Amino acid sequence: MAAPILSYEDLGIIQGSGWLFRHLDLHIGARDRLALIGRNGAGKTTLLKAIAATIEADEGRRTIVPGTRVVMLEQEPVLTAFATLEDYVLSGDDAPLRHEAEAIAGQLGIDLKREAAKASGGERRRAAIVRALAMNPDVLLLDEPTNHLDIAAIDWLEDWLGRFKGAFIAISHDRTFLTRLTKQTLWLDRGNIRRAEIGFGGFEAWTEQVYAEEERNAQRLDAKLKIEEHWLLRGVTGRRKRNQGRLHKLKDMRAERAAMLGPQGTANLVTASDDARTKVVIDVKGVSKNFGDRTIIRDLTLRVTRGDRIGIVGANGAGKTTLLKLLTGELAPDSGTIKLAKTLNGVVIDQQRSLMAPEKTVRDVLTNGGDWIEVLGIKKHIIGYLKEFLFEPGLVDAKIGTLSGGERSRLLLAREFARHSNLLVLDEPTNDLDLETLDLLQEVIADYDGTVLIVSHDRDFLDRTVTVTLGLDGSGDVDVVAGGYEDWVKRRKTRTAPKKAAVPAPAAPPPPAAKVKLTYKDQRDYDTLPARIEQLDAAIARDEAAMHDPGLYARDPGAFDRLTRSIGAARDEKEAAELRWLELAEMVEGQA
Repeated sequence: MAAPILSYEDLGIIQGSGWLFRHLDLHIGARDRLALIGRNGAGKTTLLKAIAATIEADEGRRTIVPGTRVVMLEQEPVLTAFATLEDYVLSGDDAPLRHEAEAIAGQLGIDLKREAAKASGGERRRAAIVRALAMNPDVLLLDEPTNHLDIAAIDWLEDWLGRFKGAFIAISHDRTFLTRLTKQTLWLDRGNIRRAEIGFGGFEAWTEQVYAEEERNAQRLDAKLKIEEHWLLRGVTGRRKRNQGRLHKLKDMRAERAAMLGPQGTANLVTASDDARTKVVIDVKGVSKNFGDRTIIRDLTLRVTRGDRIGIVGANGAGKTTLLKLLTGELAPDSGTIKLAKTLNGVVIDQQRSLMAPEKTVRDVLTNGGDWIEVLGIKKHIIGYLKEFLFEPGLVDAKIGTLSGGERSRLLLAREFARHSNLLVLDEPTNDLDLETLDLLQEVIADYDGTVLIVSHDRDFLDRTVTVTLGLDGSGDVDVVAGGYEDWVKRRKTRTAPKKAAVPAPAAPPPPAAKVKLTYKDQRDYDTLPARIEQLDAAIARDEAAMHDPGLYARDPGAFDRLTRSIGAARDEKEAAELRWLELAEMVEGQA
């Protein structure tokens, strides 16, 4: 890593009666793209606030290169003091320039003249993004940047960050976002922080190596891991081993659904046999829904069967919530019919988390103050059930108001999954959840016996979970696609690809373009660069494998620094070699 522009040494913060974390060393380079990973409650947001100097650490020294601008995009921007979103964006001594803010707002599709009090969660989030990006930061701190954004806005933000010249640290549950953008990882785990010079795509493999090394160290010391301290690690490892089996099962279910869909995905999701018809839980025929002059849903025919996992995707305002309400019988269609099975018993987990009263305790929410909870007809002790949802036993009497947003979401999931139901409705279930809780949620959904309806912008979550995707583009038409989000994207690309025009009558051929002759050096580079690129790939992989050693930095800081510089230099050389070879390849094609 190059010389850092911002560092924190021996950082420590007290929370409640003890240390949230202590003795953390953190260094940020000018072009770092860091994923900050950790469980809900580990202190990720607090760490970002300390880096941004919006809170004061209890111990430690913060060092920053003069003139470096650090900007933090918070999860929940406070807009109560502002009349409009524009007032918020342009507030403060460090406010961005108006024309830069307006340019970014136009690209994000947000009206800054909107009253702040009436703005939706998505509009508030867009306004916060406009303010943060327009401030031209050198270090950008992103706390769940994709929450409340639709897929189009997420794509735009990914593109902007891909071109960003500064450094950023991102906390996000969105695996696709992190995998596409990050090149380094910070892992906040049990009060310690580790850094790896790998993006999020290599995170799970790295953590498994760390856990395996800890286990070997414990065995060498003849120390048996304490069950209460390490139940989470073993649980997460076990879930990851089961993930592959779950994904294979999901592929089989998608293949079965694909066989039942017509060539245009018109929604005949079951066969005509009487046995299959008894499995239909929601039968939609020719349904349309309008609001004023606008058509939200047009002529939708759909059969949802028992066990289907239905994902609903589309831009904000495309009609996802309307479609969800139609499918659950909360909203009546303007034309067509919707029949729900008489035995349908649904559980709705909404975005508002309205059941989580802050003065209640975890015990109150789960058991009304008792020690036992009935889970699908089976009595379980509250402590054991909390462990299944990744809670530490000591939180059983904690107030809801003291829990993080992710912990409250996880508690709501624990409460609702205990109830007997055969229809589960999830509206943006991934907001505020950490990656380990998302793994758990995917597992619970896979094991659920009933039907699941999911509205989500989390592309990776949908790809790992749903068997059928209902895609809305705002025109009123609904794509019915067997598979997840990526399958829907492929369908849209196929449909919007330009059709081949009729072959015109033969015309006089254009004059041939002048051929470009390769020089000796050009030809030599064209022949040798592929091998050099392979060598650089191997060198990067070798050095990254060495960096995976969790104790390397503490044991040999010089070696850590040399490896970091070597990886950076190899990546730069590889990028230049690839660009050079592509240019030469175009020249060679021109000679053909």
